[in-house]
Amino acid sequence: MEGRLDIDRRTGIVTGAGTGIGRALAVELGRREGDLLLVGRRIEPLEETADLVRSAGGRAEVLAADLTDAGAIDRVADAARARGPVDLLVNNAGNVRAGRLEDLPEQDVLAMIALNLTAPILLSRALLPSLKESAAERGSVLLAISSGIALTGLPFYTVYAATKAGIAHFGEALRREVHGTGVHVATAFPGATDTDMMTSSTAGEDLGFGRRPVPDVVTEILAGLSAGEHEINTAAATRRRMQDLNKTDPLAVDALLAPRLESFEAAVRTHRSI
Repeated sequence: MEGRLDIDRRTGIVTGAGTGIGRALAVELGRREGDLLLVGRRIEPLEETADLVRSAGGRAEVLAADLTDAGAIDRVADAARARGPVDLLVNNAGNVRAGRLEDLPEQDVLAMIALNLTAPILLSRALLPSLKESAAERGSVLLAISSGIALTGLPFYTVYAATKAGIAHFGEALRREVHGTGVHVATAFPGATDTDMMTSSTAGEDLGFGRRPVPDVVTEILAGLSAGEHEINTAAATRRRMQDLNKTDPLAVDALLAPRLESFEAAVRTHRSI
């Protein structure tokens, strides 16, 4: 931790801003007088988020873009820079497809890698000079939304875990790379959260997937960011206990999960947001 961070009156981008954690983050940043470019694939939910941001006291424009499309990263970065100095980037957009690795369609594997890992790396790369330039006055913020699965890899989420762990380690490496520039690089690790992304999964508290309300998760993310934290874990207590055990005795986690593999697979096999 490097001391408190002012997250008021930030100007920049929130990706995946049409629903869930992205929408809630945008609204709360709007409440702090943020001036946001809201990015997502569908214009209608983005417009709804923009209205909420404006009602909360912020400013918002929308840009419908699939970040995995050719040229989309440059288009989004150019649109952000055209609005003025950029001192905020929230890489939130993501997707998931659960199931046995050998049963996952290749296109779903590639879609997760493209949106969860490649796109935020490329968008960070494109905007890093702007974030550095804006950092002189009070620092810039680069926040990535990873997942608790990045901290404890779970069966039937092999590719998703790889992408989320990848973006977490990208943030860790980048944080060290930009040390002293004024760019604050942070990663959030939500556990199961009550978002549209989770509606196709039936896994619940009995399998460690008790879902936390979006407002609670976002409040903790912004509180951690304001406190200057670089890694912000919002997982529920049951998942925290598994994460702690995984650090000290990973094979014990294997043993804990083994008797529940069949029920776990049945609960998540339809989990898909692609």
